[in-house]
Amino acid sequence: MLPSLGGQELFIILFLALILFGAKRLPEVGAGLGKGIKSFKEALRSTDVKEDLEKLENSKEEKSKNQETSNKA
Repeated sequence: MLPSLGGQELFIILFLALILFGAKRLPEVGAGLGKGIKSFKEALRSTDVKEDLEKLENSKEEKSKNQETSNKA
């Protein structure tokens, strides 16, 4: 598990981010990161993902069955 971050640790992380990305790009990076997290959460909640996973598993099972029958012939 991650240890809790204190004030000094957060300050160091923010300072390093400021040095790496610069003051002008830091808001852009934060907005992009926020959008990415939001879309990831939406994808996890979506039932389409569950349906896609089920279809993928079914297609893998069918391919393995087809290979078994072709190997027997």
